Order: sequence, then C-alpha cells, then structure tokens
Amino acid sequence: MRVAPMNSRFLDACRRRPTDVRPVWFMRQAGRYMKEYREIRAHHDILEICKRPDLAAQVTMQPIDILDVDAAIIFADLLLPVEPMGLKLKFVSGEGPVIDNPVRTSNDIDTLSTSNTDELGYVGDAIQIVTRQLAGRVPTIGFVGAPFTLASYMIEGGPSRNYLRTKNMMYRDEGLWRRLMGKLVDVLGTFALMQVASGARVIQVFDSWVGALGSDDYVRYVQQYSRALIERIRTSGVPVIHFGTGTAGFFRELHAAGGDVLGVDWRINIDQAWMDISYRSAIQGNLDPAVLMAPLPELKARVHELLKRTGTRPGHIFNLGHGIMPETPVEHVKAVVDMVRNFRP
Repeated sequence: MRVAPMNSRFLDACRRRPTDVRPVWFMRQAGRYMKEYREIRAHHDILEICKRPDLAAQVTMQPIDILDVDAAIIFADLLLPVEPMGLKLKFVSGEGPVIDNPVRTSNDIDTLSTSNTDELGYVGDAIQIVTRQLAGRVPTIGFVGAPFTLASYMIEGGPSRNYLRTKNMMYRDEGLWRRLMGKLVDVLGTFALMQVASGARVIQVFDSWVGALGSDDYVRYVQQYSRALIERIRTSGVPVIHFGTGTAGFFRELHAAGGDVLGVDWRINIDQAWMDISYRSAIQGNLDPAVLMAPLPELKARVHELLKRTGTRPGHIFNLGHGIMPETPVEHVKAVVDMVRNFRP
C-alpha cells in the first residue's frame, strides 16, 4: 500500500522541492537533555518506554510541543528487532545495550527467526497514537538500523571500539556473513513497512557504526544489503533518509546504496558532500552536536555558516551530525530552531 501525500516543508525538502524556510529537526530530539523526558525515565527503563505505546508517544511528542520542529521521530531503539529474532536484549546502566546470546556461529544464524516481526507491533501502535495527536501538524519519521549496524551489535554483543568479531566473520566466512545480512534485510524491511502502514511518512535508516569500515569493505560486504533494504522501503512510496557516521571516506559509495536524503555527520563539509553526489539526493545535517553547548553568538555563527554552505538549492534539511547530547541546554536547541527559521540568505 502506497501512502497518500501530505503537505509539509520537511517532506518537500526530502523530494528536493522548494520550501518557505529550511525544515529543521534533530536526531535524538527526545532524550535526556529534556527535563520532561528525565521525569519519565525516573520511573521507566528504555525498553519499557519503547514497548508501551502510550509512553513512547508521549516522549515522541515532547520536542514537537517544546521545540516546534518540523518532524516527529518515533521514540524507539534500533536494536528492538533483535528480540523477535531470538536474541536477549537488555540495557545496562553506564554500559548501554547488551545482548546476552550474541551471534557467533553458523548454528546461531540458522536459529535466527525472520517471521516474528509482528512482535514489534507496539512501535506501530505508538506511531498511530502520535499521528493522531499530530493531526497533520508535522509528519512522523519511523526508523530502522541498517543491516551492518544491527549485525555488528548482534555479533559483538554490544558496542565495540574495533569491531574485531564482526570483521573476523566478514573475512573468515563470507557465506556466513551474507546469510546474516540477508536475514536482517528481511526483518528490517518488514519492520519499516509496518511503520509506514501505521502512519510514518519517512523512514530513516541509521548506519551508526558503518564508519568502522573502509570503502572497499563497505562495497564488498555491506552496500548491496543497505541498497536492498532501502529499495524495499521505497516501494511504499515514502522517502528514505540514509544516515551513516564516519562515512567521509566513502560518501559516494554510501549514496550509491540509495536514499532520497543522505544524512551527513559533522566530520565532512556538507557542501562538499552534496557536490560529491552531484546533488542527486537531498541532504541532511550536519552541525556538530557539541556546538549546541557553545555561547549563543558562536552557535548562531555556526548555524548561519552551515545554512550559507547549503545555499538556496532545494533539498537541505537542517539537523545535527549525530544526536543531541544529554548535557545540551534546551534553550540552545530552541534557539537553533529560531535561527534556522529566521535565516535569510
């Protein structure tokens, strides 16, 4: 089922259409920097918030009401799909996500399920609540992790500095690696399409750890699976934002994997990145999240410089180069929204 169009400066920018002002939203715009979120977290852990549609919707709506951004992104976690695949996920304070039964062997991959994605229906329920509450004010963004990022978590058992186990599987047994990536495309594609059916009008694909790879390894082991996932999502008719961190060395290759919008982290000049892909996609980003803690005059100078770099060409969505950090003053985030809205080239 293809979704009906919706009027929105954010969706127009995704399609590289002219907008009245630059659309703006923030990765991790619902999070610990907000007092309202911390109050909920004082009583509920992350998984509970994700799995209770009322709480996930409440958290999702907080930045819409407080910041007046141009899109809501559903509150969820990119690792949620590993649970219906058969893995045991928990979040450990000070350590982050931990998978108790990581994927290391052929038998581990054989036993991964691809047929239980309906267990993720709570995410769709939360999207439906948010979409009703928004009533067309702004669109809702759904999201999934990219196959490489999910695979690295599943193999390592959590975050990693060097991804040795992940790379060893790639190099040691390419067939094993490809079976895992194929299963992930099936699960993530189904999950993303469920989010669209529930009301998401854009899907962002996060490849948070893909910068651990060099360009040759990305092309050989990863690119085709990201492309397959993105193409599957695009059959629904919604735009796809493809975001990877640490990808300055292979941004053209990332673009070749697909995406109506390419997300850029702060390590690359956004104008150069856009030129490198010959402006064939819209572009999103890429203020360094740390700049949000700078004095307001410096912050304004950085925001204006970024907006000047991207010029008047349709298709730029203002965002950070990664998520908002917990120490960030809410007032500075609000100020950035005003700076973007009031900017005139």
